[in-house]
Amino acid sequence: MSISRRTTHSDLRSLEAAAAVARSGFACIFSSSDEYERALITERRARGRYSARQGSWTMTALIVLALSVTGAVMYWV
Repeated sequence: MSISRRTTHSDLRSLEAAAAVARSGFACIFSSSDEYERALITERRARGRYSARQGSWTMTALIVLALSVTGAVMYWV
């Protein structure tokens, strides 16, 4: 198989167009990672991912732990 050394302008243009299309597939709508993170957190908040419910679970666990420690101390005393 031999490759011709002659290239025409249309061949070069089609190659450049193919390269431009290939590069455009890697484009990102965000200009920085900070902008991406901000959009991600905003979307997750809109879906209710970061709700106040998580804080109440922590408080419940602390109350149960305190009652357990109090019960154990009263049992041994």
